[in-house]
Order: sequence, then structure tokens, then C-alpha cells
Amino acid sequence: MTNDSIISWSVFFDDALFSAMAAIGFSSISHTPQRAYILCAVAASAGHSLRFLLTMPGGAEMNIIAAATIAAFIVGVIAVFVAKVIKVPAEACLFPALLPMIPGLYACRAFEGFVGCLSNLDETLFSHNLYLFMSNGMTCGAIVIGMTIGANIPIFLMKKISFQVTR
Repeated sequence: MTNDSIISWSVFFDDALFSAMAAIGFSSISHTPQRAYILCAVAASAGHSLRFLLTMPGGAEMNIIAAATIAAFIVGVIAVFVAKVIKVPAEACLFPALLPMIPGLYACRAFEGFVGCLSNLDETLFSHNLYLFMSNGMTCGAIVIGMTIGANIPIFLMKKISFQVTR
């Protein structure tokens, strides 16, 4: 086993741990029942880790948009089955588990490009900042749309299971 593979697995486990911690934090502010915290953490770490593996160089090297959609689908499947076990709506586990996958870096870079557009009078710098704003903004939006679609497909495909809990 090479030193590079040890480092990448260490980063992988750190990614899973921190996404689980974020999911527990989001669960606590979302008024999710405490019995669902650990399951939200498991769903978040599974989804975030899957996205990480799908985009990792040397792995699938998939586009972040497609990887986020697939990972959100898996989180949705986990949430539907977990919801039945702990007797909470699937959305109570789904939303806190998805929040760590929100593309904050792309949103921040898009906003940075927007501010750069407003503050530069030079046409070259304006064009560069407009490119950054549009590229990062479209990527961020596409990731969020993909996550929304991917997460809702299991709820609609497994209506009987997902809506059975709320009766």
C-alpha cells in the first residue's frame, strides 16, 4: 500500500466523519427527533462519501453534477427505509443528510465573481469575473437541481413505504 493511497483513504474517512457531524448539526436545528440523528449522520456520510468516490481522480472521475445526483438518490433510498424503522417522515432524515452536500464552494466563487463584475471597470477583468460568476453559478445551480431530483426519485418510486410512516 503506497503512501498516497493511505492519504486518500484518510481524506475519505475524514470526509465521511465531517459530513456526519454536519448532518447531526443540521438535524438539531431542524427539530428532527433525536432518535433520527445517528441515522441522518449515516445517510449523510454515505452520500457525501459516495460523491467523493465518484469524483475522485483514479476512481470513477465522474462530473460533480452527476455524482451529486447519484449520491442524493442513494441518500433518498436510505432515508425512505430508515424512516420506516424509526417512524419519522423520510424528509426528516433526507434534508439534514443532504445539506452537507450543498456546493458552498461553487456558490462562494460565483458570488466572488459577481462582486468582481460590479467592482471592475476594466473590460478584461469584467469579462473574466463574469465568466467565473456564470461558470460557478451554473455549476452550483445544476448540482442543487440534480440533488433535488435525485433525492425525490426514491420518495416517489416508493410511495407506499415513504407515506406509510406519516399516517
